[in-house]
Amino acid sequence: MATVSEHGLKRVVWQRIKETIIEDCKKSEIWKILILDHFTTKLLSSCCKMSDLMQEGITIVEDLYKSREPVLEMKAIYFMTPTAKCVDAFIGDFKLKPKYKAAYVYFTDYCSDELFNKMKLYCGKYIRVCKELNISFLPQESQVFTCDNPGAFRSIYSPHCSQDKGNTLETLAAQIVTLCATLDENPGVRYKKETMLENTTLDNAKQLAALVDYKLTKHYDMDDNGKKKGKTQAQLLIVERGFDPVTPILHELTYQAMAYDLVPIKNDTYKYKSKDGSEKEALLNEDDQLWARLRHMHIAEVSEQIPKLVKEISANKKQPDGKITISGLSQLMKKMPHFRKQIAQKTVHLNLTEDCMNHFQKNVEKLCKAEQDLAVGSDVEGVKVKDPMRTLLPVLLHPHGTYDKIRAVLLYIFSLNGTTEENLNKLIQHVKIEEDREFILNWRELGVPIISSPSFFPMRRSSRRDRTQEETYSLSRWTPVIKDVMEDAVENKLETKEWPHQSECPAAWNGSGAVSARQKHKASSQDERRSGSRLIIFVIGGISYSEMRSAYQVTQSVKSCEVIIGSSHIVTPMELLDDIQALSKPTTTKETFTIVKE
Repeated sequence: MATVSEHGLKRVVWQRIKETIIEDCKKSEIWKILILDHFTTKLLSSCCKMSDLMQEGITIVEDLYKSREPVLEMKAIYFMTPTAKCVDAFIGDFKLKPKYKAAYVYFTDYCSDELFNKMKLYCGKYIRVCKELNISFLPQESQVFTCDNPGAFRSIYSPHCSQDKGNTLETLAAQIVTLCATLDENPGVRYKKETMLENTTLDNAKQLAALVDYKLTKHYDMDDNGKKKGKTQAQLLIVERGFDPVTPILHELTYQAMAYDLVPIKNDTYKYKSKDGSEKEALLNEDDQLWARLRHMHIAEVSEQIPKLVKEISANKKQPDGKITISGLSQLMKKMPHFRKQIAQKTVHLNLTEDCMNHFQKNVEKLCKAEQDLAVGSDVEGVKVKDPMRTLLPVLLHPHGTYDKIRAVLLYIFSLNGTTEENLNKLIQHVKIEEDREFILNWRELGVPIISSPSFFPMRRSSRRDRTQEETYSLSRWTPVIKDVMEDAVENKLETKEWPHQSECPAAWNGSGAVSARQKHKASSQDERRSGSRLIIFVIGGISYSEMRSAYQVTQSVKSCEVIIGSSHIVTPMELLDDIQALSKPTTTKETFTIVKE
């Protein structure tokens, strides 16, 4: 039985890979080598395990760019991006002296005639298959995708990278189209019209919407039956990162968002020390069912849940009713080895929860009330914040870290829709970032007002949905703006003035579960397709974990409409601040920035 993830986008991508690469190669009984580039390594890792590949007859996985020994009796599968670098590496394996018996070549998306002809010229006699899969996005989670391109933020928003912007938007558009193709959707496309600031014209969402719609039309121009594929009952909404600057810099208290903000988790890997002092690590993904179950809960609920789950496993009357500790779990594993895996999983989350709570009690708790009051505009009793400076001052006077103070100052400025230059200078001096004022000033590149002036027309704030009746924790009152957008879209309440149509999907789309007119590519008994509609959101310049959570919450509450959210990459608050600061730096050869946490 394959252990491949059975979750949403990951399952769809794995199914597509099986239907093409694996099915083609099954025709040969010889065990094969799979050769991947950096992107396809991430892509396969996101949706399957080595055991899944071995079950399909793939015995070795190799890096395209590394030196490899020839294995002339074996056939090689090349799964790679259609770039000159990849094609040259492939040609190098066959041009002078072939390394493998034959090659099955699969590209993530469209391969240019120039590259194709170059391959044909040098390696034509060895190529058995050459196909384009149309998968150039990463299925990060069941309802989350990325384009694996953190550098897109700088390319689009830095004044030093205006020449790169067009190419970056073209690439993102092509990747979004492969997502739609993989889901077999031809959605109506809309974008958020930005209010223009003085001397600033932000039309990235409009440009990307036009590119995506053009490429979708081209892609679906002719289907397998020689007919054009019409629009399906799906919507794609495109927004700029600056449309909600508050959500990605707030301290969040839901488990996943809090953990990635406060704990050094790299490449979804959480490292911690066990009680015996040994280094342990755990992968935080949907194969960990407990993580998938807890990640969107408030930390207070998670702290209650884990001990309950341990007691359910132990069902041991001798187990004391006191506080569950990490050393207690270690003892329990020794007593009950048959539950070792389940208990080990809970040990990971008990460690991670304790890490989060230690940070919370040390610094974050003091920050959260002020942050929430500034973000929401009222206190926990619902009384309007009349003087935001009085809310901000205690944060500035407390010995918080620089990043925490910058985050609070930004929330103060956002709450006022910009402040005076004189006031801003005082704040910058107080936080002692005179040499790093770009952390604040560069938000203007995203269309966010930082300095207000008498001549400047005040921006009209989008009205928020009334959530006064919803139960919330006092330190978690803010709701990401994207959640309002998702709910409005599902209920057909998005205003056309604010959300112009680049192209429209069938009028029947209302998110209420009307049966989709979606056409199926290759009907498969294993491919259980949904019958409701889809809402796809793309945020230019990074999404936060809180925005990811919103997609699951809205899907859960509506049930008949699946919400999928994506971006160039996922950001944590400190990563976003570092990227913002770097916007005004001259272009370097580096594509990403090193984040140093305090």
